[in-house]
Amino acid sequence: MLARGCGFKPPSDTVQRRRIGAAAVRSRYTARMTSAEHSLLGKSVAYRDEYDASLLFPIPRAGKRAELGLDGTLPFHGVDIWNAYELSWLDPRGKPVVALAEFRVPAASPNIIESKSFKLYLNTFAQTRLAGADVVAQRLRTDLSAAAGAAVDVRLQTSADFAREALHELDGECIDGVEVDIADYDTPRPDYLHGDADVVVEETLVSHLLKSNCPVTGQPDWASLQIRYRGPRIDRAGLLRYLVSFRRHSDFHEQCVERIWCDLRARCAPEYLAVYARYTRRGGLDINPFRSSEAGDVPGNPRGARQ
Repeated sequence: MLARGCGFKPPSDTVQRRRIGAAAVRSRYTARMTSAEHSLLGKSVAYRDEYDASLLFPIPRAGKRAELGLDGTLPFHGVDIWNAYELSWLDPRGKPVVALAEFRVPAASPNIIESKSFKLYLNTFAQTRLAGADVVAQRLRTDLSAAAGAAVDVRLQTSADFAREALHELDGECIDGVEVDIADYDTPRPDYLHGDADVVVEETLVSHLLKSNCPVTGQPDWASLQIRYRGPRIDRAGLLRYLVSFRRHSDFHEQCVERIWCDLRARCAPEYLAVYARYTRRGGLDINPFRSSEAGDVPGNPRGARQ
């Protein structure tokens, strides 16, 4: 049984759970699941291994975006790339199949999906018989799109292709070696950000020092960050101080990246700006938000050494 207070009443039997359609799932989300405090984060749960889409817990983006002054048309474009490393189901004869999965959730979607609920949902495929990877992908696509409120792209990679996987770090010049004194860790400090309007550059900077905390459990979230921009040269010492000031800050991955993008735009006035965070995995999932000033930007999905 799920922990009390999670806002979910389990259906009476397995057959009923399997017949929950995307419309019913969306209705239940809208009625009961709206804030992180009502999610399964930090609560004890029993792991289910038969398909149950109703476990997915969407959280509206609007509240946190309002804190950044984003109430209308978004100033950025982008996507949240999720990678799942613990996906398995049964073939029609009962033999297990394993796969890696990539999910792309549009930044313009009204909801993010809470990560523990995502993990629990994926676990419910483990004892579910399905006809093949295409069927699994379509079911994932339907359920996740209903939760996010927008079309989610799903790609599966079965074990036959695992050998093609390779590590690749984010491109760019790492600024972590900059000598700098740092004393602020509790609240993001955009006042540290400065751009030199007399020197216009186009460059890509990388740092592996981004850390924030889950706003519900307080657990640490670790990430590598890439900043691509064209415009006034950003002071690197100030940028490093700014990124480290997130160290005790509590927000979800997507919200941290949007805050960084908005702060850089406001303080440094770049003509072009893209921010990409590659977070380490938790519960077999990693989350990698990308935000850009250009609609045509489509990020790759490079798996770093820490992922």
